[in-house]
Amino acid sequence: MKMVVQRVTSASCTVEERVTGKINLGFLVLIGISDEDDEVMADKMVKKLLGLRIFDDADGKTNLALKDVGGSLLLISQFTLYADCSHGNRPSFINAGKPEHAEKLYNYIIEKVRAEGYTAETGEFGAEMKIDLTNHGPFTIILDSDEIIKR
Repeated sequence: MKMVVQRVTSASCTVEERVTGKINLGFLVLIGISDEDDEVMADKMVKKLLGLRIFDDADGKTNLALKDVGGSLLLISQFTLYADCSHGNRPSFINAGKPEHAEKLYNYIIEKVRAEGYTAETGEFGAEMKIDLTNHGPFTIILDSDEIIKR
């Protein structure tokens, strides 16, 4: 599983001119899921995501987590995070999870985040989405389950 986490002052997702999700301060999270991912890994990734301390405290140090600043999340399914560009110029997406599996796990992640008490807005799985954001920093973190397993 891969998550690209962007600290934002605002973000929104639009599908066919309909806003599916919109937040102010918080995280825009692009989520890539592989067939090897499961709920156990999703739980670990969500714990890491929600624990990230990347908001500024009173001294300007990145020391505060999402809960400390009352932030929200915009969670977007993003199979292209598993693009393999090692051969030629056209990416292969063979490493991305099958849609049925990925959608189930994506929905599990959304529910897990909400169960932890956070506001979680979403995109629309499988749709062509337009994402608008104001990245604050810019600040972007990549969480990769392969790195979490090693620890």
